[in-house]
Amino acid sequence: MIDQVVNIAAVTVLGVLEQAYFSLQVIYARRKYSVSPPSTSGPPEFERVFRAQANCSEYFPIFITILWVTGLFFSQAIASLCGLLYLYGRLMYFQGYSESAHGRLAPLYFSAKVLWVMIGLSAVGVLNSMCQLYLGLDTLQYLSGLLVD
Repeated sequence: MIDQVVNIAAVTVLGVLEQAYFSLQVIYARRKYSVSPPSTSGPPEFERVFRAQANCSEYFPIFITILWVTGLFFSQAIASLCGLLYLYGRLMYFQGYSESAHGRLAPLYFSAKVLWVMIGLSAVGVLNSMCQLYLGLDTLQYLSGLLVD
C-alpha cells in the first residue's frame, strides 16, 4: 500500500515545506518593512509578499485534495509529476509577485493550467472507478484498447 502513495506523500511534504517558506518570507518582510501583526497593510513591497503568501495558502487545500484524488484514482506517477509542476509554478508565482504585481501573471496561468489538468484527471479516474464498481466496465482500459487497435 505504501508504495502506491509514497510519491504523492513526498510531493505533499514538499508542498507543506513550500508553504512554510512562504510564511517565513512574510515574517521577514514584516521585520524589513516594520509592519507589526495584525496589520496587513504597509509599503507595496510588503503587501505583495503578504498577498502572494495568502493567495498560495488559499489554493493549497484545493491542490492537496486534487493531488491525492488524482494519485489514488488515476496515476500516482502523473499526479506526482503534475504536483511538482504545480509547486514550481507557485514558487515562481510567489517570487514574481514579490517583485511586481505583473510578475505574478505568467506563473499564475501556468499553475492554474496544471491544477485544471489535475482536476480533469481526477474526475476521469473517479468516473472510471465508479464505472468499474457499479457497471463492471473499465472505461480507461476500453478506451486504450480503441487507441491501440
